[in-house]
Amino acid sequence: MTQQAKATSAERLANYNQGFLLDLYERMVLIRSFEERIKFLFLEGTMPGTIHQCQGQEATAVGVCSALKANDYITSTFRGHGHALAKGLTVQELLDELFGAVTGCCKGKGGSMHVGNMHKGMVPGIAIVAGGIPLAAGMALAFTMQKSGQVVACFFGDGAVAEGAFHEGVNMAAIWNLPVILVCENNLYGASTRVDKVMKNPKISDRAAAYGFRGETVDGNDVIAVHEAAKRAAAECRAGKGPVLLELLTYRRTGHSRRDPCHYQPKDEREAWFARDPIERFAQRLLARDDVAPADLDGIRARVDREIETAVEKAKRAPQPTVADVETDVLA
Repeated sequence: MTQQAKATSAERLANYNQGFLLDLYERMVLIRSFEERIKFLFLEGTMPGTIHQCQGQEATAVGVCSALKANDYITSTFRGHGHALAKGLTVQELLDELFGAVTGCCKGKGGSMHVGNMHKGMVPGIAIVAGGIPLAAGMALAFTMQKSGQVVACFFGDGAVAEGAFHEGVNMAAIWNLPVILVCENNLYGASTRVDKVMKNPKISDRAAAYGFRGETVDGNDVIAVHEAAKRAAAECRAGKGPVLLELLTYRRTGHSRRDPCHYQPKDEREAWFARDPIERFAQRLLARDDVAPADLDGIRARVDREIETAVEKAKRAPQPTVADVETDVLA
């Protein structure tokens, strides 16, 4: 990083108070620690189902959700643990859900790929690639008709851009200027296929121009850059100037799913991205301030670890569904 870039970085952080910045850091650490604990629970065979994890992408979830209001909504994907924690779901309700307990955020009926809590502004995750985009447009249309001033942030990956649902949902949002922040977490790979293998123009934010609205590419491993881009986008949406497409460049440090060893990611590419880890980068920037000490960050990590371990033990004992629960929450 050049001296000028360092100065700019420090100046940007100076605009925020210590409490807000430490909260961003804690939320990112919470997501990373949660995902790492979940990984070992699955490897041990303690937890059922499968997982799609987001280590390395913490800044995208935290940066976007920190720019939203409490009554704004998000739609998510099968890789939704980070989105859920960033939107305010608790570690306990998520762990209970992953253990299939009735006390989970979806009563144990969603599992890892469908976490969410409508009362906290998160639609349960949609595992169909790009499936959340038309839904987000529909929700935004309702908000517009109700004049509620609410915004929907719709998370999806780079692979979703090739789906028909992306084009249909985006076009609907565009023609009616709907309050949707289209958040593309571009981690360079759709499962195991690199983005430049399937796109002549791999700059995804350029897609917005075809529909007549604004797109922006952002460093998705810089939580402040993401927060500021999302805040600008939300303001535009509330002013009737939406939608906005945010392409957040990031990198997952783990496989597409738990059985994926990531052999398709070149070693030099992994090393370059790992060196730009969003949590470590942010920690260094925080420690450059006069009001943040190493002990502050150590305390946050210790507190997060205690919270997760306490929740794991409680989730292991959480009540499981009964046979009668098969017939509840079913709509026809």
